[in-house]
Amino acid sequence: MLDGSDVRIVIVAGEHSGDALGAKLIDALRAKLGDRARFSGIGGHLMEARGFHSDFLLSDIAVMGPFAILKRLPQLTDRVYRTVEVAVAADPHVLVIVDAPEFTHPVAKRFRRQRPDVPIIDYVSPTVWAWRPGRAKAMAPYVDHVLALLPFEPQAHQELGGPPCTYVGHPITERLAWIASLDGDAALVAAGLDPARPTVVVLPGSRRSEVERLMGVFGAAIARIAPRHPDLQFVLPALPHVKGAIQAAMARWPDAAPRPVLVAGEDETTKFAIFKAARAALAASGTVTLELALARTPMVVAYRVDAVISTLRHLIKTKTSVLPNLIVGELAVPEFHQERCTPDNLAAALSAIVVDGPDRTRQLAALDRVAPALALPRGETPSQAAAGVVLGYLRRRS
Repeated sequence: MLDGSDVRIVIVAGEHSGDALGAKLIDALRAKLGDRARFSGIGGHLMEARGFHSDFLLSDIAVMGPFAILKRLPQLTDRVYRTVEVAVAADPHVLVIVDAPEFTHPVAKRFRRQRPDVPIIDYVSPTVWAWRPGRAKAMAPYVDHVLALLPFEPQAHQELGGPPCTYVGHPITERLAWIASLDGDAALVAAGLDPARPTVVVLPGSRRSEVERLMGVFGAAIARIAPRHPDLQFVLPALPHVKGAIQAAMARWPDAAPRPVLVAGEDETTKFAIFKAARAALAASGTVTLELALARTPMVVAYRVDAVISTLRHLIKTKTSVLPNLIVGELAVPEFHQERCTPDNLAAALSAIVVDGPDRTRQLAALDRVAPALALPRGETPSQAAAGVVLGYLRRRS
């Protein structure tokens, strides 16, 4: 089908981060295939802006966590079967599922049973290296290739008996030059802060559940560190949907805790400029730790989950959940989970990196190794590398 005829590609994205990846993949494939590329499936507004028609809204399926999934299980099950019908009807030359394995993998399994001849590519590896490693081997019958965002994931799949896996790069690496160009001091001034004072950026997470579990302990930690470092100022970039929860939590903080300046909105430029200007960060575990690393911001990482999920910790197979630590293979970023996530622990670790000293120096040296470790060998963008793998499967079917 690379001989001049139309190429039918079904993309199924299960959440908004997948919509962004899917949109860039469409751009990269269209750059190679031109108007012959025909896209359909499930996506969001970014994919639709490329002329992609989604059969239903991403909000119908974009849920996180086992309890949220159980609550909406009938609707999700209906959407799985509907997506399979859409994919089969499109008669694609390739199916690309993007992230959200709780939704996209049931789709892939059912599609494979009906169309065993169509290659299935999984864009974003499930975290088999950290949680439920048996998923890697279980994927092999219905996933032909995995496109990994993290450089250590291909080896993990090989060791666990998973499908072939290629590191195609993390999309954030496309923004390195842009991050370097940002004016951090100007962002602080715009927020009403003094660029001459050391700034700690507070990041309690992008989900309401994370905010509710972490804001209390963050406030208590800040109350402890503030007297030791009276020159510190605090800032908290917040997404609009959690602004209210953050404000309510700050109202309950101890009087001794300085309230961070709240910068609400979805402006990525402001957020990354603040990261770049910050002396340190107190952050929830997640993708934001990688963003901080590429902004060269030393951090202390914390996380708490509910009691039910906590009982399953014995199933976690890594010594760290912090992405920069995993990428450089070193426990450089201090992290505190569950019962270790205490005000005293967070305050002590933060105190050690807001001043010059061995802890700060060691972490900065590790953070400097993150970008080189993420770089692709041929200078491609992640979307171009991902498109190259997809095109390889299309050629095999020619």
